Amino acid sequence: MTSIRRAARYLFKHGPSQSWRKYRKHRQEKTSISPQERPFNVLLLTNRDSDNVGDQVIEACDIALISTVMGNLGIKRFKINSRAAGIISQKYLATRDEKLLESALKAISEADVVVFGGAPLFNYRYQVFYERTAITLELARECNTPVIFSSIGVEGYDEDNEKCQRLKKTLNFDCVRQITTRDDFDSLEKFIEDERIAIGKVSDPAVFTWKVFERFVKPNGKKKVGVFIIRANAFIDNGIKFSRDDAAALWLDLIDKLEQSGYDYELLTSGHFGDEAFLDYLIKAHGVDAKKCVFNMNSPERLIEKISSYDAVVSCRLHPSIISFSLGVPSLGIVWNSKVDYFYDAIGYADRIINTEGINGAALASRLEEIIDEGVAKDESYLMSVYTTLFEALRLVAKPDSPSLRPYSYPELLENLVVFEGTSDREANEKVKRKFRRTYGKYNDLADVNRDQKKKIRELEGQLKQLRSR
Repeated sequence: MTSIRRAARYLFKHGPSQSWRKYRKHRQEKTSISPQERPFNVLLLTNRDSDNVGDQVIEACDIALISTVMGNLGIKRFKINSRAAGIISQKYLATRDEKLLESALKAISEADVVVFGGAPLFNYRYQVFYERTAITLELARECNTPVIFSSIGVEGYDEDNEKCQRLKKTLNFDCVRQITTRDDFDSLEKFIEDERIAIGKVSDPAVFTWKVFERFVKPNGKKKVGVFIIRANAFIDNGIKFSRDDAAALWLDLIDKLEQSGYDYELLTSGHFGDEAFLDYLIKAHGVDAKKCVFNMNSPERLIEKISSYDAVVSCRLHPSIISFSLGVPSLGIVWNSKVDYFYDAIGYADRIINTEGINGAALASRLEEIIDEGVAKDESYLMSVYTTLFEALRLVAKPDSPSLRPYSYPELLENLVVFEGTSDREANEKVKRKFRRTYGKYNDLADVNRDQKKKIRELEGQLKQLRSR
């Protein structure tokens, strides 16, 4: 039996109140590696397994920033264990089978710190991130492992929502040391009651894309616009009355106006299979030129290459907007979620926010020409905020007795920032496999719904036949 299985059995036999603190202490006492020789272990949790490539850009930027902090702190031996923010599996949430916690327990117990990086972890309205986050924090508390939330997404607060309050309780655990958000700071303040926990509003880690991915930047100097679409029901799902037909009409209108203005264009996505399905729908149902559409956006470097080649971007998804900003490519953000507003407000370009009410292709095309002339300006203090807060949180965990240590200045950070080497063949295959399996899962879900509906139709037809025979 492995040590993690023994630990898990101890946990589930004796309960969480005492087990993991005792197990972790016992394990550390038994290890032959001294604290001086043992590498500092960071468990990084992001949306790395998402087929939305913007999340993969965040992961790479988080790794770069944490690695640079380690150098800034003088820590030469460290390890970053990058895992999915959903380290608590969907299957565990469905079954509560205790054995399914073993992998998460092992990773958390072995970590010196857990860092949640740049994911919408406070999402409880139509996703289950809130519960995964809450369980992760319960395990971290039992393992006595410090937790940092860096530039995470906060999607509202609801005093009367049980899911929201479930998350709030765990966010105030003593293992939580710092929480910073890239967007809704007002809601974050409502979540946190423990004054010991440092909170703040910071930039997204992807604002350093231009440096982290510098070897993949390929501007082409052509008069070209990138149009990032989103899945057909994204607006409706977020309470905005803008249907699939409305979206299709907008993109067709914009294409027409861009062509009239002499601009080349590409329609593309940041990788989500639902977004790519809508792109395929535009080709088949509305005659959009397939040669102008970009499919299979499966790696962060390809996304960087594409965005850096445009003069401007129109985007529904947030991260193409953030990456465009980082690369100095002006963008317009179409609001389907409040996080779009928060980002453009934070960078000083609230006038580049586009709401769906009254939206049309002519206005978008005209505004694109204006922002191309205006360009992009950046505030160094805003860019640095994600680094300086992460530095201070990690310093307090790794070097609490060294208050004189200071974060790099902006020029020093750029000089020392670790750059992305590229996606390996093995990683690329894993990304595509995850994406296909999500697509298969969605197909199977729809097949189940279709089967149930056919069964219901047969039942209703039988009832109708009986009524007519009377």
